[in-house]
Amino acid sequence: MTEFETTIVNVGHDGRGVARIDGKAVFVAGALAGETVRLRMRKRHRNYDEAEVAEFITRSPERTEPRCVHVAACSGCSLQHMQPAAQIAMKQQVLADNFQRIGKVEPRQWLPPLTGEAWGYRRKGRFSVRHVAKKERVLVGFREESNPRFVADIQRCEVIHPSLGPKVGLLAELVSGMDAAHHIAQIEFAAGDADVALVFRHLSPLSERDRDALVAFGKEHGFAIYLQPSGITSVHVLWPEGHQLSFGIPGQDVDMAFAPLDFVQVNAGMNRRMIERTLELMAPEPHHRVLDLFCGLGNFTLPIARHVGEVTGVEGEHGLVERAAANAARNGIGNAHFSVANLFEDQRATAWARADYDTILLDPPRAGADKVLEYLPRTSTRRVVYVSCHPGSLARDAGILVNQHGFRLSSAGVMDMFPHTAHVESIALFER
Repeated sequence: MTEFETTIVNVGHDGRGVARIDGKAVFVAGALAGETVRLRMRKRHRNYDEAEVAEFITRSPERTEPRCVHVAACSGCSLQHMQPAAQIAMKQQVLADNFQRIGKVEPRQWLPPLTGEAWGYRRKGRFSVRHVAKKERVLVGFREESNPRFVADIQRCEVIHPSLGPKVGLLAELVSGMDAAHHIAQIEFAAGDADVALVFRHLSPLSERDRDALVAFGKEHGFAIYLQPSGITSVHVLWPEGHQLSFGIPGQDVDMAFAPLDFVQVNAGMNRRMIERTLELMAPEPHHRVLDLFCGLGNFTLPIARHVGEVTGVEGEHGLVERAAANAARNGIGNAHFSVANLFEDQRATAWARADYDTILLDPPRAGADKVLEYLPRTSTRRVVYVSCHPGSLARDAGILVNQHGFRLSSAGVMDMFPHTAHVESIALFER
């Protein structure tokens, strides 16, 4: 197989090194800018190629030894080979590039990055499960880095909640011994402050023996066990009866109950820091009215309610809105109100969209909030705080807020919600 010696010129937005051979971009997983490498071509495309490192000739000072022994096989973390400070610098540059290239805007002030614990931080996720006949056993893990069709053979995960991370291999052993070993499609996990719940998606009914095995595993390792025989609404607890996940938000006197498949921020420590920064940027006053769009369970809504006169949360999923209202009642919060609405459709005729707000909080999915920005914010809104999980959609929407709604981009910065990955979480403040 042909090999090439070249220098990595930079790192792309997905965390892969970028080289140029005969003028064509070559993406190289695990390579850092400035490194001289010998490459082995892996896959050719019309406009770019993909390669793997056959040999490092020189190494970047930003390189570090990955903690995970499965890093070469698993696609879960793409940046473990990069020093944490370099990871943050890369993410900040990605955000800045998107603002400049897409939104044609630049913040007046860059916020210091929010960072936290880089290991054992992930409290939510989904394992793929596959019975491999050739190996005569079950694999439980994330997709392979080199071939996403396959499941990586891993025994432990360094970024998952420490109650579960070292026990991934035990999950594979558990499923291998079940009658339904060929019919377990995935295992989702969710950690509250007290414990971890495992949700087993099974494509056929479970035998009594399998159910007993799952309960015994839960008891031995302290996991709550849930079953999912079909869609999301079919999820139910197997053991212990009446189980409830929850997490607290220290400093805000809020405790959030949630279901195992509900969306919650995967990084509990970063979520707390993110809420604190959001409140700082909002500068809430007791007389303020706030609109929280894409509010989910009320992760921001309920802490905001502790500081303002009234807050309205809007979310598209009925179940989340029901649990948000229940969480408000659970915490004795009477000034938070919730509505169900598809925020990717025009909602300007609704009562909540016609009302006046001092501040709007946006926390949309990757697609962003451009549809909302066709009719909001109204002229009464003085501040917009935007929490983003995709720098491209944030940059596009920043351009809309600045150029069409008369705001200025006062400040912005990254939040390291997903250490060791190329995912860029960020926050921005817009002011009249």
